[in-house]
Amino acid sequence: MFHFGEKVNSVQKKLRIGYVPGWKDEGTIGWSVDILPVKRYEKRNRVAVPEGDHGVKVLLVGLGAAGFSWYKKLKRQGGFNIAVVETNAGHRSKLEGDEVPFYTTIEEALDRELPDFVINATPPQVHTAVNNLAFDHRLPVLCEKPISFRYEESAAVVRRAEKEQIPFMVAENYRCFPFVRKLKQLIDAGTIGGLSTIDVRFHRYHHVQRNYTVSLLDDIAVHHFDMMRYLTGCDGKRVFAQLFNPIGSWSEEQAVIGLQALVEMANGIRISYTGSISARGPATEWAGDWRIEGTQGAIELIGKTLRLTKEGVTSVIDDFSDVPAAYPLSEFLASLREGRDGETSGKDYLRTQALVYFAAKSAQSERMEDVIL
Repeated sequence: MFHFGEKVNSVQKKLRIGYVPGWKDEGTIGWSVDILPVKRYEKRNRVAVPEGDHGVKVLLVGLGAAGFSWYKKLKRQGGFNIAVVETNAGHRSKLEGDEVPFYTTIEEALDRELPDFVINATPPQVHTAVNNLAFDHRLPVLCEKPISFRYEESAAVVRRAEKEQIPFMVAENYRCFPFVRKLKQLIDAGTIGGLSTIDVRFHRYHHVQRNYTVSLLDDIAVHHFDMMRYLTGCDGKRVFAQLFNPIGSWSEEQAVIGLQALVEMANGIRISYTGSISARGPATEWAGDWRIEGTQGAIELIGKTLRLTKEGVTSVIDDFSDVPAAYPLSEFLASLREGRDGETSGKDYLRTQALVYFAAKSAQSERMEDVIL
């Protein structure tokens, strides 16, 4: 029988650290199918994740398109002990013979593997069930967006993580692009003075098979709405939106292909947004094209290049070597080590999802909606 005390000692040995504050031994509680060792996370205490992350065991749940991408990232970074859960046994072939523990049920994986944290890369409609199972075992979770397609359900998941003090972060990656980090750096330095207005355009032909209804707002524009919050440093205050399918666009039952929105941020900045995933002209990058007007100049993000205009002179910025690298996984692990919320914690991401929720509500009501946080 494997006891909790033994688990704590093995983790200490693996990570070469002493007893971890916040991990409370509740005696020699044996584990079985429905009883697992419990790791207690207390607020502000650090979680045992060493520099280099060697020996840390991660349970990757989901091996579809998103999950397989995560698997490749974990392998590329190296140092992790990976176990995989995927209900479709046929996806095991993606591992190409790698000797990685593979399970078709998360319950069995949790029982056998005793992971240090979970990456939830399942389809969105499964996220809540997986997150709650991980929380039942008090495991930190890095979850693909959205937390749930239902805002109320997302809020309940975040409340539980906060109440039980379990680290929970959403893998929101668009704000991590080097050119976006550089754009934020320039804005925060006051390069164009205070912000005034922002125009965002996103156009791509993106017709892919999903096991859920495709929505530009939920699938892609959510990233752009998060960028709005990130770049302006504040939350949405009001939003007016129209969801539609452009004439001649590809069609799929209940799919939402086009979006136009007007967003007022809490600091008075006005943002216009136009997006389509049925565009036949030149495609924007996934982050979209941005024109940001300030009181002393303007910055445009076109593709992966920044164009700064001040006093009638335009300069091009395409070297981002001075911007610290940012990746959701690295930020998640750093937040665990340092005992703080991740940059895109569930609590923070919920404020982005609120903007998405009230945009959808506006499209239904055909009125400007207040964003209630």
